[in-house]
Amino acid sequence: MKGNEALAEAAIRAGMQGYFGYPITPQSEVIEYLAMEEPKYNYCVLQVESEVAAANMIYGAAAAGARVWTTTSSPGFSLMQEGISYIACAQLPAVFVNVERGGPGLGTIQPSQGDYFQATKGGGHGDYNIIVLAPNSVQEMVDHVTLAFELADKYRTPAMLLSDGAIGQMMEKVKLPEPKPYQPDKPWATTGKPKNRERNIITSLYIQSEVMEEVNRTLQAKYKKIKENEVRYEEYKMDDAEVVVNAFGLTSRISKKTVDLAREQGIKAGLFRPITLWPFPGKEINAVANRDQVKFFLTAEMNAGQMVEDIKLAVCGKKPVYFYGRQGGIVPTPEEILGVIREHLK
Repeated sequence: MKGNEALAEAAIRAGMQGYFGYPITPQSEVIEYLAMEEPKYNYCVLQVESEVAAANMIYGAAAAGARVWTTTSSPGFSLMQEGISYIACAQLPAVFVNVERGGPGLGTIQPSQGDYFQATKGGGHGDYNIIVLAPNSVQEMVDHVTLAFELADKYRTPAMLLSDGAIGQMMEKVKLPEPKPYQPDKPWATTGKPKNRERNIITSLYIQSEVMEEVNRTLQAKYKKIKENEVRYEEYKMDDAEVVVNAFGLTSRISKKTVDLAREQGIKAGLFRPITLWPFPGKEINAVANRDQVKFFLTAEMNAGQMVEDIKLAVCGKKPVYFYGRQGGIVPTPEEILGVIREHLK
């Protein structure tokens, strides 16, 4: 299946109840697929007037207890930031997918990883985070959207997939999960007030500073729990690695080939791939930096250097950290990355 279509089918099988979105290349196949399949299922699909509207419809539907999501691409995700900030403060579960394209501005329709900061640092206003998963294949588009729904419900927080145009458009074999009926258990939702409880009020507006501070403390305690329990990463040929390549998403697949090529040439390279970009596997990378045989880290990204900052913070000056990136929708090759490794080994 094509990545975007597999993503849509997986969301259906995860029990999605609503999708509100606006077409934008390179992810428009998602809403097209959902609209085509809608007559077979009991869910709602709306093509809305803008990405601003999509985020706020997600807010309302999530508050009513529905399992809802949306997809977009980079300029559209920018427009959703205010709504995501509201949803995070209101502690509502929802799933967002950004199939990235090159920027800044309207940029290009080709793949990019330039939205890392926006996704992982809280692209809207205020102190908040959302769970960020970075798939590197069509199969992981399927697996991660299912996981994103589960984590969003578990922690009552927005979760997202940070994908890109290449993964969204490529076709690969995929194993789809069995459909799972969604049975929400959300006593906090605004589904009508029975006589035996107080009203459920969902908001992100708190006029009194003391109350707002307490809300922030609650959020930070939740984020601490997520950091303790939900870090995910992959290691490839890392046991004896002297050169550690760091990459996420599509670039991690390319970097895995780089590691294989390096090994063929006698270079002991390995790949450390963050799967959760937030929470970030900083402690685990720091532990790798403590290994005596490690000479340096090389972070490969399709941007001007974003995740590399988190790698540097994690390594904490214990080993050199280098960067290689391509921009504007250009995808690096394994040979390019290997060439950079060889330069730093001289």
